[in-house]
Amino acid sequence: MSSHQKVAIITGASQGIGEGLVRGYREKGYNVVATSRSIKAGSDAGVHAVAGDISKVETAERVVREAIERFGRIDTLVNNAGVFTAKPFVDFTQEDYDLNFAVNVAGFFHITQRAAKEMLKQGSGHIVSITTSLVNQPIAGVPAALASLTKGGLNAVTKGLALEYAKTGVRVNAVSPGIIKTPMHAPETHEFLSALHPVGHMGAISDIVDAVLYLENASFVTGEILHVDGGQNAGRW
Repeated sequence: MSSHQKVAIITGASQGIGEGLVRGYREKGYNVVATSRSIKAGSDAGVHAVAGDISKVETAERVVREAIERFGRIDTLVNNAGVFTAKPFVDFTQEDYDLNFAVNVAGFFHITQRAAKEMLKQGSGHIVSITTSLVNQPIAGVPAALASLTKGGLNAVTKGLALEYAKTGVRVNAVSPGIIKTPMHAPETHEFLSALHPVGHMGAISDIVDAVLYLENASFVTGEILHVDGGQNAGRW
């Protein structure tokens, strides 16, 4: 067990942005605890996979416990796991509501609380959450009330925790993406989704990884909601 090499926990780590974040932190020299429902162990000894439902307390407890047992510390938590359900407000079901709050809110709360306790013991740490620019800049034709309710809450708590922990050595930030080209978006939707950004194209996974790693290096930045959204947050175009 190493107690010197830095360690990042990344949720929603099995594909897309999460998979990219695992690679990015490994390239930066971090050990990584990667968690998602379906993640499987790989050949890299510096990546410890923990399969589980991030909305469950027991998953959060196991991820944090195994991070300490295997690597001895927690320096960064990236709350990447999330769900997005777009439909007219009155069409949302109880199942939609339960899923969005379970993953986006409970999934943040349980693991962040436990990781923060370890960071406070160390006197250092960094918490980053992936939200969405639809919170600040809704788009006509993209109804996303549950995203506003849940991811908007993450933006708010990012600022609150940043001030709560400002003098402890623990920083708290968020990255607010536009629509990113990941496997969840079928190729036939790319033209429509690209047009939702002022720059005229979707973002790449690397854009979000670069933003998170910028915040990782930015020791004087806390409470920041960093928009990586092709100009969406600039206003309606």
